Parts: sequence; C-alpha cells; structure tokens
Amino acid sequence: MPAFALLFLAIITEVVATLSLRASDGFTKPGPAALVVVGYGLSFWLMALALKHIPVGLTYAIWSGLGTALVAIGGVVAFGETMNAMKLASLMVIVAGVAGLSAAGGAH
Repeated sequence: MPAFALLFLAIITEVVATLSLRASDGFTKPGPAALVVVGYGLSFWLMALALKHIPVGLTYAIWSGLGTALVAIGGVVAFGETMNAMKLASLMVIVAGVAGLSAAGGAH
C-alpha cells in the first residue's frame, strides 16, 4: 500500500479514536472506550509503516495537522460544538502550514 494511503488511514483512525474518547464519557462507556484503544493503536502502527517512506517531520505535520482539523470538524458534527470564523480561519492556517511543509519537504 502506498505510504500516503497508510498515512491517510492513520489519520482517519486517530480521528475516530479521539472522537470516541469524547464519547467514552471518561472511559465509562465500554464501546467508545474500546474504539479509543484500538483506534490509537492502529493509528500509530499505520503511521509507523508510513514512516518507512515519508520523512518524520512531514509525516507528523500531516498526521497532526489534518487530524486536528478533522477532529475539530467532527466535534461540530458529532457533538454540536461551536465553529466560528476565527476557529475556521485557524484551521485553514493549520492546513495551509501542512501543505507548505509538504511542498517544501516532499517524500524521499
């Protein structure tokens, strides 16, 4: 599987795990709590596989930046959290930063 596909799957599993962490209600709900443990484990494993082919700085920037943006959007959709212009602009800056690092660094 291509390295960036592995990284994308790592991001998705991390987002699911983080949103499940919120849904686990302090680990009192077993279903979401299990998703947290499995999701984070799978995410780190997939990211480790991606790191065989993508530089660590670029990998982590993409994983954390896009993960942050997707978790923020997921919080709005799944939990009714607020999104205002400042939050949206800040997320756009994160995504722009990740795109800049990607353009500057590239995979090896």
